[in-house]
Amino acid sequence: MLAVLATLGCVLALAPSAGLAVLATVMCVSFARTGLERDWRGRIEAAFALPAIALAASGAGLLLARQPWLGAAVFVAAMALAIWLRRFGSLARRLGSLIALPFVALLVTPPDALVQRGPIPAPLMPVLAGLLALFWVGVVHLGGQAAGLLTMADAPAPEPAPAESSLRPVASTRMALQMAAGLALSFAIGFLWFGTRWSWIVLTAYIVASGNRGRLDVAYKSALRVAGAAVGTLAALVLSRYAVGHGPAAVALILGALFVALWLRPISYAWWALGITIAFALLQGFGAASVADALWARLEEIVIGALIAVAAAWFVLPVRSSAALRRRLADALAALADALDPDASARSPGRFTAALAAVEQMAPSFRAARAVTGRWRAPQPADWIDVLLACRQPALALIEDGAATPGLRRTLGAARKALREPDAIAPALTALRDALHAGRA
Repeated sequence: MLAVLATLGCVLALAPSAGLAVLATVMCVSFARTGLERDWRGRIEAAFALPAIALAASGAGLLLARQPWLGAAVFVAAMALAIWLRRFGSLARRLGSLIALPFVALLVTPPDALVQRGPIPAPLMPVLAGLLALFWVGVVHLGGQAAGLLTMADAPAPEPAPAESSLRPVASTRMALQMAAGLALSFAIGFLWFGTRWSWIVLTAYIVASGNRGRLDVAYKSALRVAGAAVGTLAALVLSRYAVGHGPAAVALILGALFVALWLRPISYAWWALGITIAFALLQGFGAASVADALWARLEEIVIGALIAVAAAWFVLPVRSSAALRRRLADALAALADALDPDASARSPGRFTAALAAVEQMAPSFRAARAVTGRWRAPQPADWIDVLLACRQPALALIEDGAATPGLRRTLGAARKALREPDAIAPALTALRDALHAGRA
């Protein structure tokens, strides 16, 4: 939020434009979540690549305003490309994240932001907004790290071994095609049946499908998105009486909703959906329609966008969530095996903890599925996650001590082989957990 306030202060001083302020705020929040600014390499890459990407996004925004169907085609292609690039390694993945930021920001930017006249040429506004957001997020994070309030850059997530599986490249291509299909359908439905109110359908389809970890994850996120948006709609309906236009009260409510969304997102994605729905509703205003009509219409569009994202994930080259989870389990066990290897010259828990974090990201959707289907479905992938996470502390202790018996390494090898058989995964991971605790004792 400090970075947001600093970015807004600079934007309003250089070019007092509501559209540019919205664009800068969205890009600031997005940069802070990507982590691109947390090391010098990421900052330099973003600073060089962002101007060209932002100019391309500006062109897409002008097309959406003047030639909507052509602009939609460019937008869909850019979003699909951003996801497809993940298959080419960490540098391409970071480039994909940069591509997505300004394009998505356009969806919540007032339509006239890229055509209005002012001291700064309109096509350069996304460039200015992006560079200011990158600068201030980087400054705040550097200050937080120097003060000991923030950790240094996170350990990179482990790269999957191509020799073991081709799941990841196939998954990235499938998810790119799913995103393209979902966004194309969202634009078509929005343009044909909702006129100028298409942006919430497209935005929801993108948000629900982004970070896709399989079709279960998309379904779970869509349910949270709709639930959060429904509560956010009611809250915005109440708060709208205190926010007229973009006056001080509206600005305070928008920033407050944004803070709540960022603060509580780690607890549940529903909080993020709630806060962002309030913030976006107050940002975009309500036009000539009554507040209640506008808010309920937006909720309808959110539901449609969520359903489109789920349909794309389920029927367009679907990625099974359990297969994606088994891939991450394999990465975690491989990282643990390397860290416990007695022949390794240097042992570090970084790769193992990063792999565990990747597994933990998939826990909410599988735990929700277990709560619904626990009585009649077995095995439960959520159990695999819980058992593996219970291995964290004893494993880290053994890595630090450099103590791993041959029996423990055999048990670890058996757990890695068991990933091929779903019914054998939970027993094998339980045996590994018990062996790790015994080894620690």
